[in-house]
Amino acid sequence: MITLTSRASEKVKEIQNAEGLHGQGLRVRVIGGGCSGFSYDLFFDDEFNDDVDESFDVYGIPLYVDMMSHTYLDGTEIDYVEGLYGAGFKFINPAAKSTCGCGSSFSV
Repeated sequence: MITLTSRASEKVKEIQNAEGLHGQGLRVRVIGGGCSGFSYDLFFDDEFNDDVDESFDVYGIPLYVDMMSHTYLDGTEIDYVEGLYGAGFKFINPAAKSTCGCGSSFSV
């Protein structure tokens, strides 16, 4: 399962409202690339494919994850952080063996 912290879910809902993206799910996936081998990808999506996607409801937000990405993301928690160096979503992934300095890519 993949989860969002309450802070992350509030930010997702804020973005949905600002962009008029009601009814869309939050797509979470892993793509090849980045300095550590894999990168996280997060975007709103209105397409869900029963054959290849799984859906999780977190704080009323549907999360869409394809089966391949779920293999790398199972148990991941997504948080939203703000700090001196900026703000953004942070992935706490128990499957990651190493991450890059920016936290947007990882290896297993």
